[in-house]
Amino acid sequence: MSSDRKTDERFLKRALEVARRGIALASPNPCVGAILVSDGGFVLGEAFHTYAGVKHAEVLAIEQAASKAKGSTLYINLEPCSHQGRTGPCADAVIAAGVRRVVACMPDPNPQVSGKGFERLRKAGIEVVAGMFEEQARTLNEAFAKYIRTKKPLVILKSAMTLDGKIAPPPDPKSTTPSGAGAATGGWITSESARAHVQQLRHQNDGIMVGVGTIIADDPLLTDRTEMARRRPLLRLVLDSRLRLPLTSRIVKTAQDDVLVFCSFAEEKKKQRLLEHGIRVEQVKVATREGYPDMKAIVERLGEMEISSLLIEGGALINWAALGSDIVDKIFLYYAPKILAGTGSVPFAAGAGFPRISDAAYVRNLRLHRFGEDFAVEGYLRDPYTDLPQEG
Repeated sequence: MSSDRKTDERFLKRALEVARRGIALASPNPCVGAILVSDGGFVLGEAFHTYAGVKHAEVLAIEQAASKAKGSTLYINLEPCSHQGRTGPCADAVIAAGVRRVVACMPDPNPQVSGKGFERLRKAGIEVVAGMFEEQARTLNEAFAKYIRTKKPLVILKSAMTLDGKIAPPPDPKSTTPSGAGAATGGWITSESARAHVQQLRHQNDGIMVGVGTIIADDPLLTDRTEMARRRPLLRLVLDSRLRLPLTSRIVKTAQDDVLVFCSFAEEKKKQRLLEHGIRVEQVKVATREGYPDMKAIVERLGEMEISSLLIEGGALINWAALGSDIVDKIFLYYAPKILAGTGSVPFAAGAGFPRISDAAYVRNLRLHRFGEDFAVEGYLRDPYTDLPQEG
């Protein structure tokens, strides 16, 4: 098989597409797609990793190819592992199968592996080519990169707003309808296509978090409505300092061991009522004068639960709490070509704010996305592959 660049690009793109099938199925492990190709350009084996399946993608592809794997080229988005985990080293399996050449997008961000898998393959006489489509591969597994290095989830702050940074109109004191329910406020801020993309974001993450104020105002379900397969349900998290979560809310009514409330003050009667409705309640230390739960402690707890990615869809207070506590790694902000204006409209983030321009959260590596007339800004406050959050 010719090892020309076009051939490598074609099959490596396919490996990335196959790897994406593992989204929501592989966490807290990485999404990996592997394709074995013969000298004649025929696909001999193709597989992706799922956590429940245990076996890694390259091993599954080798099993499909059987003896035909000898002399083939392996296309894969992530370096084959070289250490003993739940399975044996995949680099050894590739060597034993007689694979002649490995073309990969990037090294494994796992410090136990990074570069060692490639080294082992080269020592065995296997040609290794790495670096094509690395940016796409890094984006695909950025949550894994953060989690494997810090044991904490990648935290994404998502919000939808007008061009002037408002997330809702002024609350109507006479209304008994949840203020964020589209029709109650005269319609949604963003378009249907933008809201459909939010569901894709939810599907890509292990958990979603809001404040109790959002539950009281909007009564959201906070579910993944893509209808795509998940290894475990989207964990629905509520920050509720004094356990004000209404028992009549939709999130309580639909709880099936997938709702967790973090509080600062756990009044036993309120806690017991929530427990009776299948809601998990955990108390964390207070971080602010207002009694808000400690955001850093929550992120650490989620890491202990093997939650590798968290999407925050909170209101103005939660948005500031997340930014102010320095837990946010990435933002995904949707904008509609609308202007609400007025001092009573709800801003994107409300709270003390950063005292100086030099202290402001700085967003890097910006990408713009279009959704009809709406657009979104995606960017990073921290690089999940290289930056570590400040302790304390």
